[in-house]
Amino acid sequence: MGIKVKDITVFAFFLVISTSSSSQNNPNEKGKTRIIVTSDGEIDDECSMVRFLLYANEWDVEGIVTSSSQYHWRGHKWAGDDWIDPYLEAYAEVYPNLIKHSKEYPTPAYLKSINFLGNVEAKGEMDSITPGSQHIVKVLVDESDDRPIWIQAWGGTNTIARALKTIEEEHPDKMEYVAKKLRFFFIWEQDDTYQKYIRPHWGKYNIQTIISDQFMALAYFWDKIIPTEKRKFFKSEWMKSNILEDHGPLCSLYEAVKGSDDKEGFLGGDAKSKGDFRSEGDSPAFIHTISTGLRSLESPDYGGWGGRYTNVRENTWLDAVPETNYAYPEGRWYTTTAWGRNYMRNTYPENQDLMSAYFNPITRWADVLQNDFAARADWCVKSFEETNHPPIVKLENALDIPAKLGAEIKLSAKGTHDPDGDALLFNWWQYGDADTYNGSVQIANADNENASITIPEDVKKGETIHVICEVTDYGSPQITRYQRVIITVK
Repeated sequence: MGIKVKDITVFAFFLVISTSSSSQNNPNEKGKTRIIVTSDGEIDDECSMVRFLLYANEWDVEGIVTSSSQYHWRGHKWAGDDWIDPYLEAYAEVYPNLIKHSKEYPTPAYLKSINFLGNVEAKGEMDSITPGSQHIVKVLVDESDDRPIWIQAWGGTNTIARALKTIEEEHPDKMEYVAKKLRFFFIWEQDDTYQKYIRPHWGKYNIQTIISDQFMALAYFWDKIIPTEKRKFFKSEWMKSNILEDHGPLCSLYEAVKGSDDKEGFLGGDAKSKGDFRSEGDSPAFIHTISTGLRSLESPDYGGWGGRYTNVRENTWLDAVPETNYAYPEGRWYTTTAWGRNYMRNTYPENQDLMSAYFNPITRWADVLQNDFAARADWCVKSFEETNHPPIVKLENALDIPAKLGAEIKLSAKGTHDPDGDALLFNWWQYGDADTYNGSVQIANADNENASITIPEDVKKGETIHVICEVTDYGSPQITRYQRVIITVK
């Protein structure tokens, strides 16, 4: 294995970077991804919100909006209009410690200022103009910032639809401008407003839209879907040690399984042990936007922590189904039509090779995700020196490389370092699922800082090969980051 110990002076470098100035308002730095979250407050949304807040330094968070869904609305299994308030209060309590690790965490006052109630009266209700829909309008029509903005639906899309309808009615001249900035990530279509309003009225603008069914890998059926060797990261012993106990008020709100007879919501599932991971079905929506070096925001089929998706129609991306000649539904991708949900309902435990292939775009990262979560939980209660932080992966070679057949491509991660001075493990590997080349390549010295590959003679012109530089530190818990190199044969 390739281990490299860095001089402790890199700690000072990282500290300068992580403690750069931050105002009481959103840092709004040009390098950050802009996001708006809409959520129906289901129990797994509450779990996802804990993880989300621990990563709030990664983005420009421009809205947190409570919406409804086909499962939850005011008066029907409703968490309450103010369900998020305890989480924001707990965030405020741990904020003074979080900023010891990154000054880019938004202030509690700022997060409270962008928290709004959206359309919650009924499933799919989008007639009412609400504070949440109006806030989304305000952000989208603002022309002072042209950066893309990812709007996530952890529940239904109805508040998003209401906002877009207001723009259509009141700012029709801005529809094209707004559409150019928009990116959608939906956890299923949890009401019918995407099909009934958004797609017919905004489809002409070809907005990139990811609709995920892979999220089920982190939802209530995780104990069936997650590979056996990785389930320990979701079991009670690990959860109690790394998240639930002695990690401050925010992590103490995390809703693990309460008892051995606990049954998990509308998805069912077998009884689990007290303290086990319950569900974070909505987390892939924001995990997709964490800057890990995998470049997953460049295209949904590149793949990353939030899954990998295939282009089904227009600019709509769904989960890749591992069945020959599978026909995707023309309409909604949700609980009665999505392949994974139907498999778990009707087929499991048969054909588990298909299940594994379908959910692999997320499950392949499950252990890394949990270790990263554990490190963030430590940030709530420990000093910089006592905790672990992500390695900083830098390559000397370009990230996009044109190449000829037979050419040797030299790869170097010489600029890589660890902010804590930890030893580093290097692993270069081909991400074959993301390639357009249907073959394998040999990577020489794949476990070293410097590696190389030779382009096979059977690669066709224009085909791509994706090579990942994966770097894991030897801190506790171990943290992994990446850089993706895309080689295009000329």
